[in-house]
Amino acid sequence: MSNIAKFLHSSLLVSDLNKAKGFYEDVLGLVPSQLRPEMRFDGVWYEIGAQQIHLLVLPNPDKDAVRPEHGGNDRHIALGVMDIAVLQKMLEEASIPFTLSKSGRSALFCRDPDGNALEFVEV
Repeated sequence: MSNIAKFLHSSLLVSDLNKAKGFYEDVLGLVPSQLRPEMRFDGVWYEIGAQQIHLLVLPNPDKDAVRPEHGGNDRHIALGVMDIAVLQKMLEEASIPFTLSKSGRSALFCRDPDGNALEFVEV
């Protein structure tokens, strides 16, 4: 039996916090958390249920890596959404490219402004 009790957060590296916040807040509708303590680097936290996404403004060791077009073939985090069609419309209105799940599930993949892959699954 594992001693690991639960999943707490995922951290994503970003280069331009304002650009990243535009995506996570203006497009996805997330609200910054007040729980983030003062740190030696800039960033923002978002609470999603009992878990969080942490955006960290730190150097990206993979910035020159070639990423696969489809985010499902890359490192990614998966988020549950109530209605995938609503998200699809929001992404289209913001001119953010996405790909549908190759498995036929009601899911899609997109990337944030720094190329971090996100999967959205209808729950």
